[in-house]
Amino acid sequence: MKTAEVREVHIGKVVRNAVLFNFGPGRGGAVHGDDLMAAVSRLFNLLQERRIEYLLVGGIAILKYVEGRNTEDIGLIIALSSLERLPELRVEDRDDDFVKASFDGLRIDLLLTSNPLFEKVRLHYATTQRFTERDIPCATVEGLLLLKLYALPSLYRQGNFARVALYESDISTLMHDYRPPIESLFDELQSHLSPTDLVAVRGIITEIQERIERFDKR
Repeated sequence: MKTAEVREVHIGKVVRNAVLFNFGPGRGGAVHGDDLMAAVSRLFNLLQERRIEYLLVGGIAILKYVEGRNTEDIGLIIALSSLERLPELRVEDRDDDFVKASFDGLRIDLLLTSNPLFEKVRLHYATTQRFTERDIPCATVEGLLLLKLYALPSLYRQGNFARVALYESDISTLMHDYRPPIESLFDELQSHLSPTDLVAVRGIITEIQERIERFDKR
């Protein structure tokens, strides 16, 4: 499998640029870029000071492996007990596995380790990546793929075409650039997806593999 290139990623700048060029309600010019960059630094300082165990996932993590991703959210896998030690994070929405929170203008997506797959990724599909600001625990390519594949059936049921397209693009790029062992990922997903969902995800991956093969032949 291909190893990650030394790709410079400044988390604060990524979030700042994504927010400042998002002109939707409540975002864009209403948020000061320097404030966002400072908030990113404070967030990771807080995680370190409180000795919070976490894993960076989502679009920021993907940027360490592929180019062209744009995101204003910071995704973390974290335990609920750790979240309770972070009263500075304002919880805006929550269900059994996910929490949407904010911190000084930052949007934070939290994946809770009460979900067995999220905990498995945190423990076994983790590495340390050097970002401009600091070294950060970060999901591996395989870990990111597991999370994306796990989410796809739910996104299809929700009819969330925009996120389906984004996730499938992430999956395609990671698969093309790194050629991960897909069957071992399906072995992991067997105990976390229903048989019907697993078949559907296999179908999606088959289509992606066929596109990659056509691309490689050009």
